[in-house]
Amino acid sequence: MNGKRIRVALVGNANVGKSVIFNQLTGLHQHIGNWPGKTVEKAEGTLHFKGYTIDVIDLPGIYSLSTFSLEELISREYIVDEKPDIVINVVDASVLERNLFFTLQLIELEAPLIIALNQIDVAERKGIKIDYKRLEEILGVPVVPTIAIRGKGIHELLLKVIESFEKGLRKPSPIKYGSEIEDRIKRLEEALKGVRIRYPPRWVAIKLLEADEEVMREVGEVMPGVLALAENLAKEIEEIHGHPCPTVITSERYEVAGRIAGEVQRVLPPIKPILSDRL
Repeated sequence: MNGKRIRVALVGNANVGKSVIFNQLTGLHQHIGNWPGKTVEKAEGTLHFKGYTIDVIDLPGIYSLSTFSLEELISREYIVDEKPDIVINVVDASVLERNLFFTLQLIELEAPLIIALNQIDVAERKGIKIDYKRLEEILGVPVVPTIAIRGKGIHELLLKVIESFEKGLRKPSPIKYGSEIEDRIKRLEEALKGVRIRYPPRWVAIKLLEADEEVMREVGEVMPGVLALAENLAKEIEEIHGHPCPTVITSERYEVAGRIAGEVQRVLPPIKPILSDRL
C-alpha cells in the first residue's frame, strides 16, 4: 500500500444495521475490545480499497449527543477529539423521522458526514419511498442507499468515502430554530468569542441552553460569566414557551426532522408480504 489512510467512524441509533455495515466493510479484519477504562465495547477494523487503508470504528448505538449516558459521551468525545476524516451516520430508512433527530445533532456538531440510508428494503415493504437525492439537497450531506444485510450499496458507500476524502465535504447549514432561540444562540456565540473550547461555538451555545453538564463544566473553567448568561437566556425561553428550555429545543429539533422526512418520503399502501417473509 502507498500509505494513504482514511479514518472512518460509524454512528447511529441502535438497531439500524450499523454493526452489519461494519462487518461488511471490515470482514475478519477487526478487533473487539473495550474503550480505555470503560466497560463499553469498542469495535475497530481495517480494509483496503482503491489504494487506501481505511480504518473503521463502530461507535456505540446512541440516540443523541447529550452526556446522559457513557455511550453518548464516548461517541461525542471521539468525534470531537479524534477528528475522524469521515463520519458515516447509519440511518434506518423505515423510521426516517426518528433517525433524523440524531442526524441533525451531528450536523450541529459539524461532523464530516455521509449518510448511509440503510434498510431501504424494509422501508419499501412498509410502502415508504424516499427521495434520497432530495434528502441530500436539504441536509447538504451525501446520502448513499444501502441494504447492508445483503451487501447492497457497500461498494457505493466506499466510493463516496474516497470521493469525500479527496474532494472534501462542504459544511452543511445547521437547522434554524425559532427566532427567540436563534437570538439567544447568537448572544451566547458573541459571549464565547475568544474562548478556547474544543466544540463549535454555535453547538456550545445550544448545549449551554440545554444545560449540558459537560459543556457547562468546560465553559465554566475558562469563562464562568457565560454560564450565568446562558442560565438567564434559558429562563427567558422558558417564560416565552412555558416549558424548560431543553424541552423546547428538543421539540423544535423533532419538528424539523418531521418536516424533512415529510418532504422526502412518500408513504404508499404496504407491500403484501411474500411467503418467505411470513415464514
